[in-house]
Amino acid sequence: MHLHPNFKNTIAASPYIFTIGVAGDSGSGKTTFTQGIRDIFGSDLVSTITLDDYHRLDREGRAREGLTALNPAANRIELLEQHLVMLRRGVPIEKPVYNHTTGTFDPPVIFRPTKILILEGLHTLLTPVLRRYLDFTLFVDPVRGVKYDWKLKRDMAKRGYSKEAVLGEIVKREPEYERYIAPQKEFADAVIGIDYSEYGRALGNERDVYRVTLSQHRMKHTIENIDLSLDLYSILSLSERNFALEFQTCGKGGDRMGELVIDGELSAHVVNRLERSIEEQTGVRPISIFRHRQYVTAADLAKLILCWRIIHRRIFVEQQG
Repeated sequence: MHLHPNFKNTIAASPYIFTIGVAGDSGSGKTTFTQGIRDIFGSDLVSTITLDDYHRLDREGRAREGLTALNPAANRIELLEQHLVMLRRGVPIEKPVYNHTTGTFDPPVIFRPTKILILEGLHTLLTPVLRRYLDFTLFVDPVRGVKYDWKLKRDMAKRGYSKEAVLGEIVKREPEYERYIAPQKEFADAVIGIDYSEYGRALGNERDVYRVTLSQHRMKHTIENIDLSLDLYSILSLSERNFALEFQTCGKGGDRMGELVIDGELSAHVVNRLERSIEEQTGVRPISIFRHRQYVTAADLAKLILCWRIIHRRIFVEQQG
């Protein structure tokens, strides 16, 4: 077997700052689907900026002006654009810090870009400037019921809100989500849709099992000897839980996307094979994101496929350089 040079070393030595933009509603699971990149390349090479830090108003200020955080007017979008341009050039910034516990701002901090920079937030793909300086873009789009379940769980447990307060905020935010956040989906390289599993809605709370749709634009560039294969033997012989895989195309004309629909749970042997494939293609070892697990969810598999897609894009950038 031919072993590639360790791609971590290539990235570390490169002057290029590779940027990933993840957009979606609050509590939609944006962090989940780039976690594979963090796990593989580590904190020395990967850092994240949360766009909540670029709120213009604190919690009281938004209430006073009748704005939600989804409204661009409640955020410092121009400052975010300036900072992204600087970070792409390798220039440190003085980044604001929003404290979710207090709903106010902490003192700003010096932020130095790593070789892979992830931006996550409500408005990541909002403007042409932001989109121009992002190398790979993702939109996370759970259906309304799933999103509301997650937001209730997160805001009550981690942010101290009452159930009534969270539900009231959800209703208030919905029109601005449709106006400002949802349209960003059109600019994403990939869209993750999340719905309740066909095998039972309760599986979401019990084992994080959902029906996940990964919609991707066709790759503009392909890399020789880069492949991502599924082990049919493992799928057919080693799985004792329900799962489904489906592929279909959608869209019109030249803007067609491929949709991979994954539901249920698959044997961990399936993703272990995919992890070995990524190891072989990148020289990065070991890749064991799902160690010590017998089964993985549809979201886990989508996470790994996205990870491969992002690495593919980064390899292309290196070859062009």
